[in-house]
Order: sequence, then structure tokens, then C-alpha cells
Amino acid sequence: MRPETIASRQRLYLLARVVIVRHYRRELTLALVASRLGSSPRQLQRAFEQFGGTTFTEDLLARRMSVAAQLLVQQRSIRVEDVARLVGYSEAPHFSHAFRRRYGLSPARFRAAAFEAAAREAAARRATAPEAAARESTVRRATALQAGERP
Repeated sequence: MRPETIASRQRLYLLARVVIVRHYRRELTLALVASRLGSSPRQLQRAFEQFGGTTFTEDLLARRMSVAAQLLVQQRSIRVEDVARLVGYSEAPHFSHAFRRRYGLSPARFRAAAFEAAAREAAARRATAPEAAARESTVRRATALQAGERP
């Protein structure tokens, strides 16, 4: 393959990735994005195969699911139906099905599991804090004794 072809295809891939990152909420299709970038759908497919190791549709889905997972964990007050709309799904059941295929859990269970994991981490940190303080105190006493000071 000619170097110009490779460079052109790589540029097309990178531009398409920018479109996905910025506009994943919209209804995007391979044909629409290719047309907007002045290319053919087949050329865009080839660019994704060569430089992304995936398809346009899979890349778009990965972006939507990643943002949805972040929203579910970080924004507990947003309903699952609203998260679906925020990431480009008009039908919440379709979103839930796609999310379950991706992560193995429904969006609601994913959110609950993330919350439980965060609570367990916080409890573990609180439980080890007194032990760490005790170790630090012991180290200070030992250091003071070595220096000939009173602890």
C-alpha cells in the first residue's frame, strides 16, 4: 500500500474517532460519518479495520457504554432512562439490553454493585486507619528512643 494511502486512511480514522467522541449522543451511522468526512462507507470501514482493529459500530457502542457506566456510577441521581437518552439511546430497554451484553449486569445492578464496592473500600480504609496510626506512633517512639529522647 502506498504511503499516501496509509496516511489518508489514518487521517480518516482519526477524524471519525473525533466525530464519535464529540457526537456519540446523536444518531450516527457509518454512511453519515463517511459522507460528512468526504469519504465512502467502505473506505471508512477499511480505516477502522486497519487502525482501530474494530468496526465503526463497535467503536461507537464502546464510547456510549463507557460514558453510561461513568454516569451510572458518578451521578446516582440520574435515572437509568435518562442515562440512556444522554448517551444516544431513544429506548431505555434497548439501552439496558446493550449495557447488559457489554458488562454482564443491568444498568441498575451495575450502579448498585459500584456503590457497594465503594462502600466496602471506604470501610476498609476506615478499618486500617487506626492500625496505620498505631504503626506510625510506634515508629515515632522507636525513633525517639534511638535518638536518646524521651518518647
